[in-house]
Amino acid sequence: MIKIDSIDDSRVDIFTKYNEAQLYHYYEPKPGVFIAETPEVIKRALDRGAEPIAFLVEEKAYESEVVRELLSHVDDVDVYVAELNVINKITGFNLTRGVLAACHRPSLPNVDSLLQSSKRIAILEDVMNPTNVGAIFRSAAALGVDGIILTHDSADPFYRRAARVAMGTVFQVPWTYFDKGSDYVRVLHKNGFAVVSMALKDNAISLADPVLKKQEKLAVIFGTESTGIKQETIDASDFVTIIPMHHGVDSLNVAAASAVTFWELCKED
Repeated sequence: MIKIDSIDDSRVDIFTKYNEAQLYHYYEPKPGVFIAETPEVIKRALDRGAEPIAFLVEEKAYESEVVRELLSHVDDVDVYVAELNVINKITGFNLTRGVLAACHRPSLPNVDSLLQSSKRIAILEDVMNPTNVGAIFRSAAALGVDGIILTHDSADPFYRRAARVAMGTVFQVPWTYFDKGSDYVRVLHKNGFAVVSMALKDNAISLADPVLKKQEKLAVIFGTESTGIKQETIDASDFVTIIPMHHGVDSLNVAAASAVTFWELCKED
């Protein structure tokens, strides 16, 4: 345990001086760094195999049973401790339940290996809001989705907010990125997946249509919050699907829509 008296202490720069995009490139060309917050999220990150670099802990939290248990599983890693009035100067620290961990980013599976081991996959096409990405991961973990693949313009699931909203399930649900510029619908088809785009189109079928549940391997695409799924993606899909609505409501937030979709398409008959 190393006591610090200021967040300007250079030993905790990794927690205070870099934004998440900079941390992503911290060791470039090697994988970078992410910051995990709250004991539950950090535990799931460590269980996933993430290698911790350092911890930053509020003094009272350091004495808590939960944090002591968490740190008991980690060897030879610096733990920096500061009083609350010092550490609260870090933006958002009040949401961390008293503990941050800086970790090396773990390696991701390649696309083909993830697809070959899965039957139900979610695809996030340019979903840029970290809160939505985190909520989608939490629903995927709870409702039986085998994995998630994102385009590179989507928010990073390891970003603090995404991982916190996901309750750490970003470290439990297998996920990876498509190569930039790849024809990913073609990749899905090559791996035996029927492809479903969630979109408000005239040719859309109901999410409850039995034809969807009959597909052995199914990939469901969710689009960006502002403009939805790209037209070329929709055109290449096998099905276009909507969630039936009432009272003149035309759609749900992408995170809410994902939960409904996962429940319908992943539940056991």
